Amino acid sequence: MRSLFSVLFVALSFTAAVRASDAPADAHAADRAQIQRVVDGFKAAIIAKDGKAVRGMFLPGGSWLMAMDKAGLAKVRAKHPEAKQLVPGSYEEFAGFVGSAPKPIEEVFSNVRIQTDGIVGTVYFDYRFEVEGKATNHGAETWQLVHTDEGWKISAMLYSAIMDDNG
Repeated sequence: MRSLFSVLFVALSFTAAVRASDAPADAHAADRAQIQRVVDGFKAAIIAKDGKAVRGMFLPGGSWLMAMDKAGLAKVRAKHPEAKQLVPGSYEEFAGFVGSAPKPIEEVFSNVRIQTDGIVGTVYFDYRFEVEGKATNHGAETWQLVHTDEGWKISAMLYSAIMDDNG
């Protein structure tokens, strides 16, 4: 009887191992690659000053929030005492800024991390925003995305803003 259990255990273990090897190594690699294309497209649209392309990457009605660092907030409040640490905005405002920027602009990303289950996803990265090659602010940025019939769309953006001396 004991040897029957041993044989059955080995057979079941082998079957489970075969099934596990049949499963895709990374079920959401294609989704992460698609989200990476959104990230790359976002960066390219900023450099190209293509506000329409930026606008098309967002889900209408999404949220946008900037959280300013204390030192930067103090500098801003020296000129504008009513300034707030948390500043709501919109992708529409940003797209308008991108499309009308009089000088070269770029957002440089590093340490990009993407997670998804194929339906929703997050992107988290460090960024540096540059005007004419000089950093104006930097910080951490996170996006929430959703997979729609038209592809991946950004539904929410939250970022910290640490002001640089060049800004």
